Amino acid sequence: MTNISRRHLFKTATAAGLAVGIPATQKAQAQVSDIRKIPKEFTAGLQSKMVYEPVPAAGIDLNTTGTFEQAASILNEGESINASHWGIMRTVVQGGRITRVKPFEFDYAPSFVLEGLAELPYSEARIHYPMVRESYLKDGPASRERRGEDRFVRVSWETALDLAAKEIQRVYDTYGPSGVYGSSYGWKSTGKLNQATVIVNRLLNLMGGFSRRRNSYSQAAHASIMPYVVGTSNPRMTTYEVILKHTERIVFWACNPLVTADVNAATPLHNHAGYFRALKKKGIKTYSVNPLVTDTAAYMDSEWIAPNPGTDCALMAAMMYELEVTGKADHAFLAKYCSGWEEMKKYLLGEEDGVKKTPEWAAEITGVPAQKIRAFAQDLAAHRTMIMFGYGMQRAQYGEQTSWMVVTLAAVLGQIGLPGGGFGTRYQSASAGSPVSNGPIMSGLPGSPKPVRPVLPWKSTKLLPVAAITEVLERPGATVDFDGQKCTYPDIHLVMWGGGNPFCHHPDTFRLERAWKKPDTVIVADYVWSATARHADIVLPACTTFEHNDITNIGAETNDGLVAMKQVIKPQYESRSDYWIGTQLAKRLGIEEAFTEGRTEMQWIEKFYNDCRNNGARKGIVMPEFKDFWEKGYLFFEVEEKDREFVSFKTFREDPKANSLGTESGLIQIYSPKLASYGYDDCKGHPSYFEPIEGTAKATKEYPLAFVSPKSRYRMHSQLDNVNTARRGSVEEREPVWMNPADAQVRGLKNGDVVLVKCRRGACLCGLQVSDRIKPGVVSIQHGAWFEPENTPAGRIDVHGNANTIAIDVITSKIARGNVSSTGNVEVSLWKDEVPPVRIFNQPRRVNAVK
Repeated sequence: MTNISRRHLFKTATAAGLAVGIPATQKAQAQVSDIRKIPKEFTAGLQSKMVYEPVPAAGIDLNTTGTFEQAASILNEGESINASHWGIMRTVVQGGRITRVKPFEFDYAPSFVLEGLAELPYSEARIHYPMVRESYLKDGPASRERRGEDRFVRVSWETALDLAAKEIQRVYDTYGPSGVYGSSYGWKSTGKLNQATVIVNRLLNLMGGFSRRRNSYSQAAHASIMPYVVGTSNPRMTTYEVILKHTERIVFWACNPLVTADVNAATPLHNHAGYFRALKKKGIKTYSVNPLVTDTAAYMDSEWIAPNPGTDCALMAAMMYELEVTGKADHAFLAKYCSGWEEMKKYLLGEEDGVKKTPEWAAEITGVPAQKIRAFAQDLAAHRTMIMFGYGMQRAQYGEQTSWMVVTLAAVLGQIGLPGGGFGTRYQSASAGSPVSNGPIMSGLPGSPKPVRPVLPWKSTKLLPVAAITEVLERPGATVDFDGQKCTYPDIHLVMWGGGNPFCHHPDTFRLERAWKKPDTVIVADYVWSATARHADIVLPACTTFEHNDITNIGAETNDGLVAMKQVIKPQYESRSDYWIGTQLAKRLGIEEAFTEGRTEMQWIEKFYNDCRNNGARKGIVMPEFKDFWEKGYLFFEVEEKDREFVSFKTFREDPKANSLGTESGLIQIYSPKLASYGYDDCKGHPSYFEPIEGTAKATKEYPLAFVSPKSRYRMHSQLDNVNTARRGSVEEREPVWMNPADAQVRGLKNGDVVLVKCRRGACLCGLQVSDRIKPGVVSIQHGAWFEPENTPAGRIDVHGNANTIAIDVITSKIARGNVSSTGNVEVSLWKDEVPPVRIFNQPRRVNAVK
């Protein structure tokens, strides 16, 4: 990559980060009616003139051999439309190579990350050819102990596919579907066809099924507890337009929408950005509850309340205590719309355990002064309040309790179902809160077809906790408590991973690395050499979004419309689309007809559109013919007035019997007899504060600092960590660790130092960012840096700054058994030895032989 001073760039990153939160934009030049009927004051940003030109990648020869289609072959000269998790773009191709990308003219806040996307096909870390681990090619599964250490051998597609299909067949025939773990977590593609998750699922389900995950690393605890509490994981959000009219206080509780809503499971228009401009202009008072000052908090000039990590439930319990004893708790709401307040009140008043949950009690735990807790609670009760809470605080030990406690606090305030009041679980994601369109939902490739071959009996639980992969590999046959049931772990012999990167997602990465040697075979399809690909046996090079056709929804939460994802360049090197890879494996496994249903990629894409078009016609919505849509490249759906005025839980408040929730009582479940009946020691029948096993309260002389790991604005999980936009945010090529000036001074550290961040489980090297935007006693490493283990004088450490080498691998609770990414104790010290080079973005060691 281009040689720029990362230290200099990072010293200015705070200001730059705020600047890109909601970019300065041009006045709209198109008629807003061309897209949707959006109020004029929210349309700033349309017809953006920003243009991104990729930084040329050094040292890449696109035409190294004649054994594949020339990478620079001309496919689609000029400008074409495409889409990504960061937005729709106009891609400009000259001489068969992407030269620049232009953000979509109707994007409200174009993401600077698009620049990095333009580099992706030419990344130094690109997987060029089918590769097989050297010892595996010779000795097969018997060489599993060398996984992650071997060189790779370049092989032909025929050899790689034959080898992979043979192993898939062997494992199914010998161990049955319970011996196969399939996954693709990580949002590899936005498309409806070439989505790695669906390709893997479809192939393995046709073979007989596979051991798979329940929930996600993003929100496992939240998604598991909320159905008990309100009957669904994520209730639809009150719209920003209602909030602008009625809300007087907004609480961003562990919520940072201006960073996390930059990406989308489909592709975004960044609708939320216009509303945030309007919120700021109106001057609604906001609070941010977080150990660090987020970009959203800085932009909105929020009042900062900084509890110690993992203590949010203590803070909320004290706020409810304050409201109860001062007569501000809404008993009428609690009696009519909730079940279990009396049990919760006994906990708050100390009748259950002898401990009153007073502000003074919480101050000792949270570090927030008692008077501030009182004032905070009273201010929310005196004003129409919307609590927007994010997923960060539930990615911690006992994370289920935080989501449950927020709902309970909102119930005590009594504003749930009122315009602009209550709580919202998705404001941090995908522009949720923007009005939902009236358009039909477009479906994609079915991922769960029935098996088309004989299947051996299952020997374990089919659906596993999302964060159990390490434990599953370590303890085959073990039985654990899981959400009121017993879960028996399978004996995994084959792991098949398409896209995604568990070496980014999973806590205690060194433990995962050891467990990853247990399966017989690991097959990975991806387009870059992530740590997961480097720890595979068979590696299949997949295409980027620019190298195949596809189609996707605009707005995963808002369903703004549809966009064509047009192939703009030929597949680089020997990469192939995910659908092609799945088809070729299916052919060798004798299930090709069932996998493809006789359709080509474009025939599937046209089918997805036409099915959507037919569904729209049944609703009276007229959509153009596919060929006309494909030529234009996008289609927008209208928003009806009732959807602009949507209020979460409004109908429930109007008539809780006719519009009952899907809970035990049909009401908001503050106390759950069902949860209580499980008898778990880490989840009672009502929300509670549990002290985490590591954190501020467990600080020691050796590990005195609490650790958190928020999302990064430079990438999505580990995606794009290998391109220039992400690396601009690094220090000396390493992920930054944030530290308060007082903590840095005590340790003799200064901004830009390379430091060792060490915990009981492992250590990593980071670049130091000294900032008063983080609470004293707390350090932060953003999630997603690529894992690069190396043996050093300090032992085996990660030299690039992968946050999950620090995170503790314990379950959230027996309810979700979710992952924990923000619980831990660390120490930070100056790295005094020679600084190891960062090589993770280079090609791995290989043998240049084609077999």
